[in-house]
Amino acid sequence: MWETAASAGHRRAQFYTGTCYDFGKGVAKNVEAAFYWYLKAAMQGHMDAQYNVALFFRKGEYVNQDHERAVKWFRLSAKQGDIEAKRELGYSYFYGYGVAQDQQQAVIWYRLAAAKQDARAMYNLALCYKFGEGVGLSARWARYYFEKAADAGHKGAGKELRKLI
Repeated sequence: MWETAASAGHRRAQFYTGTCYDFGKGVAKNVEAAFYWYLKAAMQGHMDAQYNVALFFRKGEYVNQDHERAVKWFRLSAKQGDIEAKRELGYSYFYGYGVAQDQQQAVIWYRLAAAKQDARAMYNLALCYKFGEGVGLSARWARYYFEKAADAGHKGAGKELRKLI
């Protein structure tokens, strides 16, 4: 049913069809088909599909690795409110993947995702404060974000908190 609707141009059905192929749900796992359907949905503005297309380009899974194209798709998804895409833009800026390296810009994106309780973004933000990367060095803010990340279930945050004691 999903594939019939997807073939008719329904963007949510395209996303779900991509997901089925991506994870082998109801069909044989097929990364090529997954990317095809994600891209169809992404080009129609489906936020989650845009994020998934970005991951394909970042990882170089099925397509050639292309960090600039990954950033393009992360940005489109983030503009629609995708929290993980915001975090991944932070990661891209922090390491200079597909954009000029800019740790201050990374912190901006990490903060946007952390404000929505993204544990990985809170952890990354805590590391920025711990090492003074993109922000001023601050043990207080590092502890704050490590605690928030730990409360949100990030395993590494607890280890970092024990190091601060």
